[in-house]
Amino acid sequence: MATGKINVSVENIFPLIKKFLYSDHEIFLRELVSNGTDATLKLKHLISIGEAKVEYGNPIIEVKVDKEGKKIHIIDQGLGMTADEVEKYINQVAFSGAEEFLDKYKDSAKDSGIIGHFGLGFYSAFMVAEKVEIITKSYKDEPAAHWTCDGSPEFTLGPADKTSRGTEIILHIAEDSLEFLDDSKISGLLNKYNKFMPIPIKFGTRTETLPKPEDAPEDYVNETVETDNIINNPNPAWTKQPSELSDEDYKNFYRELYPMQFEEPLFHIHLNVDYPFNLTGILYFPKLGNDMQIQKDKIQLYQNQVYVTDNVEGIVPEFLTMLKGVIDSPDIPLNVSRSGLQADGAVKKISNYITRKVADKLKALFNENRADFEAKWNDIKIVLEYGMLSEEKFYEKAGAFVLYPTVDDKYFTLDELKEKLKENQTDKDGKLVVLYAGNKDAQHSYIEAAKDKGYEVLLLDSPIISHLIQKIENDNSGLTFVRVDSDHIDNLIKKEENTISKLSDDEKAALKTSLEAYIPKAYSVQLEAMDSQAAPFIITQPEFMRRMKEMSQTGGGGMFGMGNMPEMYNLVVNTNSDLASSILNTEDKTHQEHLVKQALDLAKLSQNLLKGEALTAFVKRSFEMIK
Repeated sequence: MATGKINVSVENIFPLIKKFLYSDHEIFLRELVSNGTDATLKLKHLISIGEAKVEYGNPIIEVKVDKEGKKIHIIDQGLGMTADEVEKYINQVAFSGAEEFLDKYKDSAKDSGIIGHFGLGFYSAFMVAEKVEIITKSYKDEPAAHWTCDGSPEFTLGPADKTSRGTEIILHIAEDSLEFLDDSKISGLLNKYNKFMPIPIKFGTRTETLPKPEDAPEDYVNETVETDNIINNPNPAWTKQPSELSDEDYKNFYRELYPMQFEEPLFHIHLNVDYPFNLTGILYFPKLGNDMQIQKDKIQLYQNQVYVTDNVEGIVPEFLTMLKGVIDSPDIPLNVSRSGLQADGAVKKISNYITRKVADKLKALFNENRADFEAKWNDIKIVLEYGMLSEEKFYEKAGAFVLYPTVDDKYFTLDELKEKLKENQTDKDGKLVVLYAGNKDAQHSYIEAAKDKGYEVLLLDSPIISHLIQKIENDNSGLTFVRVDSDHIDNLIKKEENTISKLSDDEKAALKTSLEAYIPKAYSVQLEAMDSQAAPFIITQPEFMRRMKEMSQTGGGGMFGMGNMPEMYNLVVNTNSDLASSILNTEDKTHQEHLVKQALDLAKLSQNLLKGEALTAFVKRSFEMIK
């Protein structure tokens, strides 16, 4: 029986703290099951290159909970360790067995799936255990070894009577961690961290009913058998080639990832790259609508099929964090600070690759079936529009597939839209004017008025559209966006003919004076000669001020925040309307004020600006008029 002290020096303890100081104690199970997987994959690799002359068989990893003994057992059938290897890999804390293995077999082990860091990850066991035992037998023809440590630098190492290859780790659970003796707790952790580990993981047994034989009598009772309860899928979809998978396979994997999600994804993107870094994964586009927050943190990050986190900020471009799916890369460190992750060169390359891959896939989907892409547009637009704002590389590619729908459900790319607008939507400076509505119902009268004049009106209703059109205008100097209820569109779009006003200049001046006496200061009165059938009062907003206000609201105090913007409106009065003449010619000032306020309230109502006390007064006044 040997005794001694574990070699923990100042020189090697700092890497331990930096890389393996976990804040969450539950991580111990991930580490220990990962170690068992490592040991099994190492053995498989050594057998494949002829270094190990043993049968691989069908190894599994077993997790057992002993409630009475207050113990957890993690058992693998991997390559095991000799007493010398225990001394080397366990007692010298900062030495990593997996790193040495990869260094020795760096050429042939490239694709062997080693998870890594055995010597360090093992010590996470002491976060929940007051004593840890290792009973291990190497695949080599050497005696089994038994190592014991109570969490102090003191250990014992001696022979064991284990005859089968592999390692059993026994955790004697501490009093403050007894929650981990609950079967449902362990099952939940295995499902969270080890659901897709590459080696089958057994946790308990399950009862299966055997099928009824064809010649069985009517009173036959089906037999049942106890079978291993394998809780993981060792061969998840992302580890396979796209050519091996059908659309149904991708949908089934989505259901496996999100069993409580009942809506099918719209489409998927399979990631698969091995240079200049390794990355695989599947991203799904769910139905999103206009909500930018509800879907965040639904992408799961794995390292060699070991779950790491669902916070993929810095790895996946921010605009894609609203998607769902899996990213798996051995080039992303398991344990690193958020700032370190964002500064990591490999991580930045991964983020750029994902951006490019998603853009290429969207372009392909658009080209292959434009009608289907258009049908899905409203469910994916918020992601793409946000991507155009936040990722310049994505913006550069987006012109090939980003759509601009009209209120009549026609869809244009930006280039197609420019060609369309050349017909009759240019302003006095020769710029193309893009008219758009933000709400089809609230702006219905404005939309109809614009359509009556032959104008094309887009429907752009996402919460970040003001930011996006600002960027598009900056990059397309010959283009200007104007909401259909903003500064009166006939002032912005070049027209050959102007409607003649029925009122003289003196009459118009008198009308404006009368109106301004009753109109709030937030409204700028503008007189305009329009068709006599047009609305007598129309409220618009200065496009610039309205857009700045929207950007301030959607930005809040964050990325786009601009503070509070003042309320400013234009009141456009049709000088050819009967109402304008009535207001001008009414000598009774009380009646004149009544006409102006009623007409203004009607105009406000059409813009959803009439609320609270003002709305109550308007309704009461309207009923009085009916009487």
